[in-house]
Amino acid sequence: MLDGDSEPFWKTKTLEELTPEEWESLCDGCGRCCLVKLEDEDTAQVYTTRLACSMLNVRTCRCRDYANRFSKMPDCLEIDVKRARELSWLPPTCGYRIVGEGRDLPWWHPLVSGSSETVHQAGISVSSFVMSERRVKEENYWKYIIPDLGEGD
Repeated sequence: MLDGDSEPFWKTKTLEELTPEEWESLCDGCGRCCLVKLEDEDTAQVYTTRLACSMLNVRTCRCRDYANRFSKMPDCLEIDVKRARELSWLPPTCGYRIVGEGRDLPWWHPLVSGSSETVHQAGISVSSFVMSERRVKEENYWKYIIPDLGEGD
């Protein structure tokens, strides 16, 4: 907990300096990284779909089995410091990306607002427009490609 005189950790530490607890708390619970991505084999361009990983609870934007996600979903990527700095598809609203770029967290981030609901209220989370990949045949995923999600407010 912060006292009135302390700067929050995300303003004073680099991604490499974060404790595991601080690292986990940077996730705002938006669910954007859990959207199915398609890569063009010829150009390597990555396209985001409005289909969510079958492990994502599309209402809460939280993984149904976070502790076992890698064994249950072999293509699930662990977002670590290296990936946070390199993955071009991480949204600009991602807490890891924001802190990695030296920016301050926005008002809706749970660490700032004190509530996990503000990410939904601000329209940053995917809960209002996604559906589970379980509902679509893989050969039809391309039909669900969406434009970049942008910055948010």
